[in-house]
Amino acid sequence: MKVVAQFEKVSFEQFEKDYKGLLDVKTVYDEIVLPKRATKGSAGYDFFANEDIKLSSGETCLVPTGVRVKIEDGWFLSIFPRSGLGFKYRLQLDNTVGIIDSDYYESSNEGHIFIKITCDAKTQKTIEIKKGEGIAQGIFLPFGLAAETEVTAKRDGGFGSTTKKQL
Repeated sequence: MKVVAQFEKVSFEQFEKDYKGLLDVKTVYDEIVLPKRATKGSAGYDFFANEDIKLSSGETCLVPTGVRVKIEDGWFLSIFPRSGLGFKYRLQLDNTVGIIDSDYYESSNEGHIFIKITCDAKTQKTIEIKKGEGIAQGIFLPFGLAAETEVTAKRDGGFGSTTKKQL
């Protein structure tokens, strides 16, 4: 298998700025677990909860992972819900599939990956994810280019940043 990326933690300063949880931010930062595969045949890299998450049907949570990823040109990272959580609780990503482009790493927020999840259970179930359990999975995929004029715009930001007007 070809290595196309490297996960890292964002700086403590960036995480402290982004973290809105109830626990001690330094402790949460120190205990961040970088995404990893569960088995040698796993395509997905599990992203883990930094604190306990409890969502009732219809509730949403924005999770600052504390993680960034340096990705080789020609590749991107897709983020999906963990299949078991989707099956049992209809846990969904609010943007359905997250796309982390290789140039996100250089953004002013250090490419900090956020995962916004919603419990869409139709049976009033409550999902409880414990600190350290997987909340989503990321899969690296290659991409191709269409014939086009050269793109020179640079990214700076996360959600929606590639559609913001470039000056």
